[in-house]
Amino acid sequence: MTLVTLAFILYAFILCTLVFFANKHTKNFSDYLLGGRSSSGLLTALGVGASDMSSWLLLALPGIILLNGLNQIWIPLSLFIGQYLNWTLIAKRLRIYTEITHNAITIPSYFEHRFHDKSNLLRLSTAIIILIFFTVYTASGFVSGGLLLESVFDISYSNALLITGILVVGYTSVGGFLAVSWIDLFQGFLMLMALMIVPYMTLEALNGLDSSLLLIESKAPAFYLDPFNNMSTITIISLLSWGLGYFGQPHIIVRFMAMKNHHIAKKSKHICMVWMGLALIGSVLTGLLGMIYFADNPLLLPETVFVKLASVLLTPFMTGVMLAAVLSATMSTASSQLLASASAIVEDIYHRWIDSKNKSSNLLWIGKMGVLLISAIAFILANQPNSSVLGLVSYAWAGLGGSFGPIVLISLFWRRMTLQGAFFGMLVGALVVIVWPFLRDVHSVFEIYELLPSFILSSCAIFIFSICSPSPSPSIEAEFDLMKNIIDKRS
Repeated sequence: MTLVTLAFILYAFILCTLVFFANKHTKNFSDYLLGGRSSSGLLTALGVGASDMSSWLLLALPGIILLNGLNQIWIPLSLFIGQYLNWTLIAKRLRIYTEITHNAITIPSYFEHRFHDKSNLLRLSTAIIILIFFTVYTASGFVSGGLLLESVFDISYSNALLITGILVVGYTSVGGFLAVSWIDLFQGFLMLMALMIVPYMTLEALNGLDSSLLLIESKAPAFYLDPFNNMSTITIISLLSWGLGYFGQPHIIVRFMAMKNHHIAKKSKHICMVWMGLALIGSVLTGLLGMIYFADNPLLLPETVFVKLASVLLTPFMTGVMLAAVLSATMSTASSQLLASASAIVEDIYHRWIDSKNKSSNLLWIGKMGVLLISAIAFILANQPNSSVLGLVSYAWAGLGGSFGPIVLISLFWRRMTLQGAFFGMLVGALVVIVWPFLRDVHSVFEIYELLPSFILSSCAIFIFSICSPSPSPSIEAEFDLMKNIIDKRS
């Protein structure tokens, strides 16, 4: 346990060092939110990957694979495809367009400037939706970190939650975007290393790949390797629709806005997709091999399979490193969500509606206070852990993806899209996500994941209300054409 603790202390020391240097480079509010648009290809790539996957990659996915087999492969497949399309369709265009539209540094401000909204209602509505979903999203991350530290160090859940909160809030509020990005780079490598080492050591313990395959055939149920086992068409479609959520996740697509320039998007995409592919394969293998390794002594909590394999097969110090990887996965996502929430409070609500003349240096401190405020609310929610809080992760993913995804995607490809189309598209997307779960007892078709109908109906609303409203102004069309011309020159 001393060596495990030493690994965690070393991990915390590395975080503090990165925060110290990041804070030195954070001079104003723009730096705090986007790091001055200076992210390199590698920084962007692993930032997107690490902020996306969270502890789901090391805990939940291996757990559901261990419990159910390969019929759960549809979610990682959908996420891989969705992430690829996100890079291909969104990254370059959003980086260029946000700079053209008054150098927008948040998603709400991009919407406002893209459609020349003078009322500020679109920006305010977007900020409110972000705050609602991200507060619960962040709380679920705090719960995951708290439960991990509680189980490893045998401390009370409240103390474990407090430690998790201090780590995440500390480096997010002090260092801002640069700290989050640099730490995500480090944590991205750590997560990938963990998902390579644990499956490899398990294969070694099971006497290699051939022996492992024979053990799977002899010990696993007949359906275990069948991806279609007990899967209805609606279930498969629901799982595949998860990938649509990427287009509307502010904490992910803001990384595209922070790129040094749009020319590095292609390189970043390749790095990110290789990282994500290897990480997902390692996660799935952890679940499959864990089922065999613990076949005679089944785990009470399947989600702990990664942690249990690391504890059994690795030295105490390396076990601590692997557990730090789990914590880092949780913190990468939580920190990105906190930063997006802080930007919504300061840039899209305070600066826009309360005090538009406040200086950038003052906004920097207000942004840090915003991180503390959202963290406090998330901490209160997380301090009463239950499955419903963790279950809201999928609900939040659907809410953000259905509300914002169609607007982001269509706004980058359709010149005729209007402010009315954007507003009602967002409204329809959010309402469908809210109402859909209450309709599940009406008919089996409502069993489908709410993200898919939300995305489709929101897109329809965008097209209908855009066509029925006056054409965009010549200045809006000119900005769109400028973005498209820059894209076409690089094609």
